[in-house]
Amino acid sequence: MKKMPEYMAKLPDDFAAKSITLPSPQQKVFNGREFPLILTPKETSSQSAEDTLMWIKENKRHIECLLLDYGAILFREFPIDSPEKFDSFVKSFEYEPLPYVGGAAPRRVITGNVFTANEAPPDQLIPFHHEMAQVPTFPSTLFFYCDVPPPEGGQTPLVLSNEVYKAMSERDKLFVEELEETGVVYNRVLPDGDDPTSPIGRGWQSTYQTTDKKEVERKCTEQGTSFEWLPDNCLRTRTATLPAVRTDNRTGQKTWFNSIIAAYLGWGDVRNDRKKAVTYPDGKLMPERSMENLEDVFESLAIGFTWQKGDVVMVDNRLVLHSRRSFTPPRRILACLCK
Repeated sequence: MKKMPEYMAKLPDDFAAKSITLPSPQQKVFNGREFPLILTPKETSSQSAEDTLMWIKENKRHIECLLLDYGAILFREFPIDSPEKFDSFVKSFEYEPLPYVGGAAPRRVITGNVFTANEAPPDQLIPFHHEMAQVPTFPSTLFFYCDVPPPEGGQTPLVLSNEVYKAMSERDKLFVEELEETGVVYNRVLPDGDDPTSPIGRGWQSTYQTTDKKEVERKCTEQGTSFEWLPDNCLRTRTATLPAVRTDNRTGQKTWFNSIIAAYLGWGDVRNDRKKAVTYPDGKLMPERSMENLEDVFESLAIGFTWQKGDVVMVDNRLVLHSRRSFTPPRRILACLCK
């Protein structure tokens, strides 16, 4: 029997007494572990929201160990039935919220540290990405909450980043080696004001949380991003060279930590050519065949569960990529980003 790595956690008895793992067709198994891990109270009818918050505070360390082991946890059938309760749920972990500076997705603040997930039109697919991998400062932990489940589609598929790296290394070794050696840059034209018709339509004002161009320039410089103001008051940006593969120092595993396929497939609109959205540092485009291989790998490894009202998904952003399927409205998924 293969010895478990030291970083893998065991489910303690007091934790197991309050929650159980559910076998589900909406999970996959990697290295003997379900993905994502699904937890639910044994006695849902008698548990209050206050009980849940206390339970999290008492078991925070155990939950964090499980998150490191599994990459993502789906909390299902907990009494989290409003954005305000979701905000309290997240705050019970006592993590510092991360401002959404530099991200591309259109979002709105709902309450506290809770905002909408990407508000791109429902017919558009949002490809896989690590949240904010295109900027130097990214969240460590993500929380998603289902406020209104869609009647059809709208899953938030998840995939383990180290599994993507392993599969791509076997399938497209030279491409992976070049990425590891050179890194990538991301190119984008931000509109003057939010554009709700685009999946990357976040205007430069909300992207950098200011209407002061000098402040925008300061934040770009701070992030190592070069910039150019265009005649129509749009902003062209080019990031510093960023790694496409990272080694997680907690596990020693290499991860596919980037937004390459998201930019290549999804960063296209009237201002942006998606094939130029992510390039090698010298400007060379991503090879089309490698992008096809990457799409296939994601499709084979991803798991997309069906949202239920009140679901909360906790994601280790360093270990797991996520995406969004197209859907039939209405759908309302909310999010919190944490340092």
